Amino acid sequence: MDRVGEVPGRYLSDEQRLMRETCRRYVDDVVRPFIAADREREWSFDVATRLPAEILVEADRAGLRGLGVPEQYGGVGLDPAAQSQTFSIIATELARGDSGLADKLVQNWKISVLLHALAPQHLQDEWFARYMADPQFLMAHCLTEPRGASDRWLPYNVPEAAMETRAVRENGHWTINGRKQFISNGYDASLYVVYANTNPSVGLLEGTSSFLVPRDTPGLEVTRCNETVGGRYMNNGEIVFEDCRVPEDHLLAHGNALGKAGVYFRPGKIIVAAKNLGIGIAAFEDTAAWVQQRVQGGRILIKHQAVALRVAAMATKLEAVSALLRRAAIAVDEDSPDATRLCDMVKVFASQEILEVCQHAVELHGGYGAMLEAGIEKYFRDAAVYLHTDATVDVANFKITKTLFPATAGTYAGPE
Repeated sequence: MDRVGEVPGRYLSDEQRLMRETCRRYVDDVVRPFIAADREREWSFDVATRLPAEILVEADRAGLRGLGVPEQYGGVGLDPAAQSQTFSIIATELARGDSGLADKLVQNWKISVLLHALAPQHLQDEWFARYMADPQFLMAHCLTEPRGASDRWLPYNVPEAAMETRAVRENGHWTINGRKQFISNGYDASLYVVYANTNPSVGLLEGTSSFLVPRDTPGLEVTRCNETVGGRYMNNGEIVFEDCRVPEDHLLAHGNALGKAGVYFRPGKIIVAAKNLGIGIAAFEDTAAWVQQRVQGGRILIKHQAVALRVAAMATKLEAVSALLRRAAIAVDEDSPDATRLCDMVKVFASQEILEVCQHAVELHGGYGAMLEAGIEKYFRDAAVYLHTDATVDVANFKITKTLFPATAGTYAGPE
């Protein structure tokens, strides 16, 4: 019998089925035992030692780091016609183990796809080789800034809404100045894809360029690890660029970087919803086991009508999220006209429905639901982060309405 909320095996290719089984063994044999063994470890403020190196070494042995990396560099080749679907399946399974670890790995998958699409061959040769040789190697996508994040995706494409991080070409180099904030893997990444304004006279969509910036580049400083309420095994960071000079050939896309990053953004929303779903599946399974063992009022919990109603609601929400996620992933793989809208829809729907699943889980565990050692409160904390991951719920809803009613919907940004 298929798990509640997962894509039924009959819809998977042999390759996808094998990859999910491999990931499931990794999650069940390595990740979940690690999480259960020390519930306090994720709250350590010694960032460098929070996640032991062996966890990523085992992920490497299972072949989970190589998704998105071209096969000639030792990566795992994915069928382009089902790439987003495969990412979704594996991300769901990883997040069932831990959403922070899933965040750590999927950033590498998405950036690998982006680099393969945009980076010059010699840079791919260098960096894919280095990435595959080091299980601790992480990559980060630096877009968000202190004064601009998901609101920049609203239809207000004018110079004053452009990025504050700037890049200027001079003497065969690009010099970058600015600050990036809330960057996944930002604290401990070895390689960054950085977005900067290269033409202040035009709007965001025409004046933004992207660059490949190694961590050891002079002028790049990682200033802090942002301590989050959930997903704590991914170290979110803040990065400052002060006269950071990169060679001219480290330019990935000039002027239209945001348009060319579609290979990152659309699968990215699929993966965000998939990770969210994985949290919900784990919360449901732990709760299902609890209500069939715990006795209250003279009977096991599931025999109480109020409990049965909540369990049914949890399962229904998981199946609904899974169905929309599958549809959106197929739309991305087929490059359908409705793909962008469906990506925003599943991001919003998953973030709200899974948080409710985790709320039910906490409440059905009674007092134990709030206890650190029970592990249930972690699902609620991890799920809460997704309300603003890859755009806030409200901004995503604005975008959905704009795609539905382009002639009459508001701009939702700009001067009063």
